[in-house]
Amino acid sequence: MNAALKGGARYIGFVFYPPSPRSITPATAAELARHAAGRAGCVGLFVDPDDDTLASITRAVPLDMIQLHGDESPARVADIRERYGRPVMKALKISVPEDLAGVEAYLPVADRLLFDAKAPKGKADALPGGNAVAFDWRILAGKSWSRPWMLAGGINPENLAEAVEVSGARSVDVSSGVEVKPGQKDPERIALFLQKARSL
Repeated sequence: MNAALKGGARYIGFVFYPPSPRSITPATAAELARHAAGRAGCVGLFVDPDDDTLASITRAVPLDMIQLHGDESPARVADIRERYGRPVMKALKISVPEDLAGVEAYLPVADRLLFDAKAPKGKADALPGGNAVAFDWRILAGKSWSRPWMLAGGINPENLAEAVEVSGARSVDVSSGVEVKPGQKDPERIALFLQKARSL
């Protein structure tokens, strides 16, 4: 996390999804959030969370935003946003242009959108995100919505400039692209990624 803060990351993400190798405990997240306070926003990533999970984690961790990375409906997004009093970012999985058809339903209820690649088909251990897989960024080219959006999915220091140029993204999310193996971040790649992001 120090590399991300030093490099000027605007947000730090905490994964609260136990099947993920990046998942951390609320206690660890709370400690990291204290360290990030005033330097970067803290985002909690959840996958179809129930109310008990959200309640316990939002009490323990000073999250600035909730990211929903599962199959949450627009009604569920609206409920979470109201119930927990935090901005909500909804991740939407993209593979083909038709996958954008569902975006409009989330615009009234989400504060921010995140476009990520769909999990690889037939891969038994595929996660809802963080699979180091990109989608065709041209699908987003020229698109605009009433909510800010971020690009995710297979982005790394080597393809960041192309991803931004092709998609038109003004914000990006990275995880697997700055790791040496799933769940283990590489400070040098984080620094390089952020350096390249600042240059764009």
